[in-house]
Amino acid sequence: MKRFLSLFFLIPAFYGCIVAQDPVRQRYAAEINPEAAKAHLSILASAAFEGRGTGEAGGERAAAYIASEFEKLGLTAPVNGSYFQPVKLVRTSFEVKDFAIDGKSFVNGKDFYFVGNGPETSVDAKEIVFIGYGISEGKYDDLKGIDIKGKVVLLLSEGEPKNAQGNSLITGTDTPSEWVTSRTKRLQNITAKEPKLIIAVSNTIKESLERFGARLVQPRISLEEGANQPVINTTPVANISTEMADLLLRGAKMTITALEQQINNTQQPQTKTYSGRFHTAFGTVITPFTSPNVLGYLEGTDLKGELVVISSHYDHDGNQNGTIFFGADDNGSGTTGVLTLARAYTKAKAEGHGPRRSILFITFTAEEKGLLGSNYYARNPVFPLESTVVNLNMDMIGRIDDKHLRGNHNYVHAIGSDKLSSELKAINENANAEYTHMELDYMYDDPKDPMRIYYRSDQYNFAKHGIPVVFYFSGLHPDYHTPADTVDKIDFEMLARRAQLVFYTAWEVANRDKRLVVDSNKE
Repeated sequence: MKRFLSLFFLIPAFYGCIVAQDPVRQRYAAEINPEAAKAHLSILASAAFEGRGTGEAGGERAAAYIASEFEKLGLTAPVNGSYFQPVKLVRTSFEVKDFAIDGKSFVNGKDFYFVGNGPETSVDAKEIVFIGYGISEGKYDDLKGIDIKGKVVLLLSEGEPKNAQGNSLITGTDTPSEWVTSRTKRLQNITAKEPKLIIAVSNTIKESLERFGARLVQPRISLEEGANQPVINTTPVANISTEMADLLLRGAKMTITALEQQINNTQQPQTKTYSGRFHTAFGTVITPFTSPNVLGYLEGTDLKGELVVISSHYDHDGNQNGTIFFGADDNGSGTTGVLTLARAYTKAKAEGHGPRRSILFITFTAEEKGLLGSNYYARNPVFPLESTVVNLNMDMIGRIDDKHLRGNHNYVHAIGSDKLSSELKAINENANAEYTHMELDYMYDDPKDPMRIYYRSDQYNFAKHGIPVVFYFSGLHPDYHTPADTVDKIDFEMLARRAQLVFYTAWEVANRDKRLVVDSNKE
């Protein structure tokens, strides 16, 4: 009943919108439909594209597919006759060649994971210094009176010493101390004493490896610009299981659980040197490579010197040890949006209804690595940034998020539309009121948004140069950045409708007499 009544009362407003609609715009917006979207996304998020990893074969195939679609549509190749803008990147890997305890070898990312940075190093140890929790606090100090410089230390990386009542020895209550709640405090305390290697024992390491696996040891990718800095040494940390720790202590006929119990029973540190055979070799390897942004250009008419940028990122998390992260929503959906908008606008131009301002369709690489492709474009623009009027960016527009799952599915998050231009928000709202009739959710515009979503997609690299933006987003869901982000979960009706809103907003911005004002700063 409530749903029926709400629709009934919306009829007068809806009718008012109908009379303002432009049939020319609607004709070309119809090119953006669920069938066209599904055709593109079924290719982009297929196993053949292997999750479109940056610098991986699947990512290269995705870039080639997008460029071929731009060429079929007749878009101009604007990068010296190419659709590709090569982005110079470097891959920084911390490689562990060997890791053996008492002669038994283990694999980084499978049995344990290593965190570090520095030149190639080899460690052979016959002694391990057990340093308890690595805490130095008042009457309890695991590191008091010992020299661990240049030594291999074994650490309980979770928890803290407790009394018989289960209270923290540090706080005297059941409230954990900062040594537990801080992610860095105990590590900083230990590294200040310059050990050669920290072996950190965790009860949850197996769970972390099962959940995240290869992602824990993925190479770091960064822009080549500014990356040619000397490698800074950091104290390496090997995160191991209790079973591996027990193997390390086997020669001393001791277990990690027994050591933890001794600390709690005596309420005193049990720091001690134990014999144990241990070998590892590791070091940082830096490899340069390129991955392209893909650009297609549609020239405008009387205002062609000004530019509307319609964008997405096409990369995702790739193939990790045989597991494909398909990235259908993130961001095959946004890339599909760009391709369908490009078709709509090229058809409009071919039939004499081309935009007054030029439009640049661009799909970025390496967004998942830190907005690198858009950062590179902003530093090396193919068209001057001062002539860029707006950036309309689509990133994840194909699903229903947790907030709306049990409610209204007919929505989109329109993020940042009034951060720099009051006119842009009004244009987007009017386009929605006239044509797409969705709930515009502004929750992520809240300056106190803990997720900081506005700063986490490519439009931000335009906004920070004073260019008005809208980030179109359907929100987070349980399959975000998991292999389960697949095509069968996509709501193609909503993907198309959200992309149509981008089309209508871009149409107005591209054809109005005056360029958008930049009259606010709500950063």
